[in-house]
Amino acid sequence: MRTLLLLLVIPFTAVAEQKMNVLFIVSDDLTNNALGCYGSATGKSPNIDRLAAKGVRFDRAYCQFPLCNPSRASFLTGLRPDTTRVYENATQFRKNVPDAVSMPQTFRKAGYFVARVGKLYHYGVPAQIGTDGLDDEPSWEKVINPKGRDKDDEEKIFTLLPKGKGPARFGGTLSWLAADGADAEQTDGLIANEVVKQLEANKDRPFFLACGFFRPHTPYVAPKKYFDMHPTSGIKLAEVPADHMKSAPVPAFGSAKKEQETLTNELRKQAMQAYFAATSFMDAQVGIVLDGLERLKLANKTIVVFISDHGYHLGEHGLWQKMSVFENSARVPYIVYDPRAKGNGKASRRTVELIDLHPTLADLCGIPISKGPEGTSLKPLLDNPEAKWDKPALTQVSRGTPTVTGDKLPAKKQAWFMGYSIRNERYRYTEWDDGKKGSQLYDYEKDPGELKNLAEDPAAAEIVREMKVLLAKAKAVK
Repeated sequence: MRTLLLLLVIPFTAVAEQKMNVLFIVSDDLTNNALGCYGSATGKSPNIDRLAAKGVRFDRAYCQFPLCNPSRASFLTGLRPDTTRVYENATQFRKNVPDAVSMPQTFRKAGYFVARVGKLYHYGVPAQIGTDGLDDEPSWEKVINPKGRDKDDEEKIFTLLPKGKGPARFGGTLSWLAADGADAEQTDGLIANEVVKQLEANKDRPFFLACGFFRPHTPYVAPKKYFDMHPTSGIKLAEVPADHMKSAPVPAFGSAKKEQETLTNELRKQAMQAYFAATSFMDAQVGIVLDGLERLKLANKTIVVFISDHGYHLGEHGLWQKMSVFENSARVPYIVYDPRAKGNGKASRRTVELIDLHPTLADLCGIPISKGPEGTSLKPLLDNPEAKWDKPALTQVSRGTPTVTGDKLPAKKQAWFMGYSIRNERYRYTEWDDGKKGSQLYDYEKDPGELKNLAEDPAAAEIVREMKVLLAKAKAVK
């Protein structure tokens, strides 16, 4: 009898003490408008959709800075851009905050196997594919930098800047290629297969495995079959009122690029086709990773997170790409699946931020967290997606030319200032240069397309005052 009791107790204890794994999947430059689970009529993303159906989908989730390096430095540490002081794509965050404890470090300290495959911290795309980019060595026990045929095929890519030099030629403007060959030959295909290998090699110990896909970042490269899934005949262009740029302060449209003025409607459709193709290709690689998790019987003990580093414009407001604080650029896909969460299968309308990830994952895994992360654990919302929640989301973006240590500034230096934007469940309020260069207020219940700026409307004066207070409080929190 005593032996039988021991046999019954030991397995139960082992299960109770079992640590949850983390699979952290990051896409690059992904808009919600390309994902079926977020209501896209054009995008095809069956694998991300099935993850959203299993977990909790956050419908009002926001990045802290709509540019790769500032955003990634922020969510991988849990620190706001004004703490890391990373505002561009050249500065490695430890130059400014050398003692910061990153999210991967938190898991390393807790005894997890911690590795990344692909892009987590900033890489110049496509120039630095296959390198460490601006990686952070203390964050990882193991790093893998795949490089696929998309690097070899770069001279085949169409770009709006055919005579451009350096990163601007492909990574900084609209560029695309319907590629030859199979998924597995592309960098993201190599990443997906390598992640599955790492899952298998480390399935018997707790792991924090970060999977960083490069697509759909421009150049939009994907095998031809994904272009065939999105014929231009089915692409609907964004509708922009003729005088729209007069409706908001000039800095609101400061991310517009000169070469985009040459876009014809046919080129716009081709660019969108290529973007949707690159997204569907990336989604297929997510499917390979999720299938590997199931096959290895790890799904029930692994927390899966899927996000993008920021959103993306596809012609809305007359803008393309990122670096605005309109919804398209500031809002991000954000899905968390914890097999134990009571809210699985539901969507949350609460406003959440990417900096919430560090404290959330530590909380879910029962790991002590060092003082520093400025976000809030989302565990209450994972159990009840409609739980009371009054935290707004703060996003900021710069205009002009910042000073970058060790980098030569352009000959024409522009005055540098910041735009800060606060979002609650109904409104977004933005101030440019502390209001000296204008402000914006949008009511999403009445104006989801952000076409009517209410900042100077006397009828909205009380809302403006309330949002000003929210913004000031959010900027002051450290």
